[in-house]
Amino acid sequence: MKLFSRSVVPLIAGICVSAVGGRADSASAARERKVEVGEGVSLRVIEAGAAGSGSTLVFVPGWSTGADIWRQQIDRFAPNHRVIAFDPRSQGQSTITTSGNTPEIRAQDLHNLLERLDARRPVLIGWSQGVQDLAAYIERYGTHDLGGLVLVDAAVSDGADGIAARPQETAAQFKMFPVYQAHQEEYLRGMMGAIISKPQPEGTIDRLVATGMKTPPTIGTAMLVADLFGVNRTAALKKIDCPTLIIASAKSGELARQQADASQIPHARLEKIEDAAHAVFIDQPERFDELLEKFVKDLPTVKAGSTP
Repeated sequence: MKLFSRSVVPLIAGICVSAVGGRADSASAARERKVEVGEGVSLRVIEAGAAGSGSTLVFVPGWSTGADIWRQQIDRFAPNHRVIAFDPRSQGQSTITTSGNTPEIRAQDLHNLLERLDARRPVLIGWSQGVQDLAAYIERYGTHDLGGLVLVDAAVSDGADGIAARPQETAAQFKMFPVYQAHQEEYLRGMMGAIISKPQPEGTIDRLVATGMKTPPTIGTAMLVADLFGVNRTAALKKIDCPTLIIASAKSGELARQQADASQIPHARLEKIEDAAHAVFIDQPERFDELLEKFVKDLPTVKAGSTP
């Protein structure tokens, strides 16, 4: 849709194919609970699989969405892995709060969540806004305790420096903020059409919009500003010392920046997915899952009792 510039898309995110209608008795045997992460904030968490059954995969969703966007991946990987997905603060069914709606505080939430769940050497998979959350996580906590990183279809933000570097894109992004605030539901419906290119089952878009509506638009706008312009997080790229996979849509407006990110990470690999919009794991789930499965399979094994 012309309403949304392509540069906005990578930070406005989240849809799911079977997603919001996912069944609790699916093959993944998914379990839901609320986990306190501090400062009165509880995150809604979906867990599947079991500890010790392979790498722990932690899925971090995009803006204004929640854990259910990863339902297909949860079902796919739970038979052989412990899988964790969650609604970030002020999104989905997690605590709505006017404070801490930045990648830096969400990174703290993620760190606390991993400790509460005893998730050791996890593989962190972040999409869209989730890429900013992982960059903030790396900046603060490093990667020595991680098994691997997967950054999905978003470049790490260069903060306010990006305003000067891309003034026209920045102007287009700021023009979208009042549209979102004044017409939240219409904006979210248009967004869904912009970031997903494949037909979805009846009712899916309604459920996705309902999830997006749980985030008050004033909070949602503040999130986007913090994501895009708050902090230059590119320094985190050089701190990554664990296996890293970058998965990008071949049509991404940020493809060149994602390639530049990959060049700064030792031994990082970038894979492009054809015939997919921003929600690559929805448009081409088999290809996405294949790439993730191979990446996880090739990770070095850490012996029990060894020091990361």
